[in-house]
Amino acid sequence: MQKLLLFALVGFFAQLIDGSLGMAFGATSSSLLLMFGVAPAVASASIHISEIATTAASGVSHFKFGNVDKGLMIRLMIPGSISAFLGAALLSNLNGELIKPFISIFLLTMGIYIIYRFLFKMDMNQHGGNRKISTIVLIPLGAVSGFLDAIGGGGWGPINTPLLLSKKGVNPRLVIGTVSTSEFAITLSASIGFLMFLGWEQINWLWVGAFAFGGVFAAPIAAWLVRVIPLYLLGAIVGGLIIVTNAHILMNFLVSDSSIKNGIYLSLFLGWGLLLLFAIYRNKINPKKDKQREVS
Repeated sequence: MQKLLLFALVGFFAQLIDGSLGMAFGATSSSLLLMFGVAPAVASASIHISEIATTAASGVSHFKFGNVDKGLMIRLMIPGSISAFLGAALLSNLNGELIKPFISIFLLTMGIYIIYRFLFKMDMNQHGGNRKISTIVLIPLGAVSGFLDAIGGGGWGPINTPLLLSKKGVNPRLVIGTVSTSEFAITLSASIGFLMFLGWEQINWLWVGAFAFGGVFAAPIAAWLVRVIPLYLLGAIVGGLIIVTNAHILMNFLVSDSSIKNGIYLSLFLGWGLLLLFAIYRNKINPKKDKQREVS
C-alpha cells in the first residue's frame, strides 16, 4: 500500500511539473523513484508504460489544434523508436545497482540543463517561422534522445525541444506539438522493449496504475499552475529538485563521511535557494517575457 501511494504521488508530482513546463516528467519521476530504491529498469519501465495513455491523449490534442508537422514527426520518431527499444533492451540486462549512479549522473545533468534553459534561455525564438529542419540533423537527434529516454526514464522532451527551438526560423508551436506527439511512439517502443526483455512478471501493474492515476489527477491542476506560476520559478524548482535528489543518490555511492555529506547538502540547498531568489528577481525585472509562456 505504501508503494502504491508512492507511485501515485510521484505520478501526480511528475505530471504537475510536465504539464507546467512541457518537459521533465521522466527526469523528475525517475529521480524520485531511484531515490526511494526502485531499480532503474523497473523505474523506467513503469514510467514508460504509464505514459502510453497520457502521450496518446497529448498527441490527439496537438493534432486537433494543428500543432504537428507530420514530416518532422516521422523523421524524428522513427530513429527515436528504434533506439528507445534498444535502450530498453540494454537497461533490462544491466545490473541495477551498477547502472544506478550513471543514470543519476545523466538525470543530474538534465536538472542543470533545465535550470539553464528556463532561467537563462527563455527568450529564444519566441516568434519563429516555417524553416524546415534537415533529416541529417533529425536522425541522430532522434536516435540519441530516444536511447537516453529509455535508459534514463526521461529525456525525449528536454533534449529534442530546446535543440530544435535553437534553430533559427522554426515555428515553436509546431516544434513543441510535434515533439510531444512523437513521444507516444517512443514511449510505446520502450515499453515493448521492457516487456520483452525485462518480462511481464517484473512489472507491478498496480504500481503502473497508481502512477497513471496520479498523473491524470494532476493534469488539470498543472493547466492551472501554468497560468499562475512564472516559468522562471518552475524551472528553478524542478531543476533544483532533480539535482538534489540525484546528488543524494550519487553521494551514497561516493561519500561515506557524514560531515562531508552534510556540507554538500548545505551547499546544494543554499545554491537552490539562491536560484529561486534569482528566478523571482528575473521575473520582476522582466515580467513580459514570462507572459509569453514559452514552454520548450
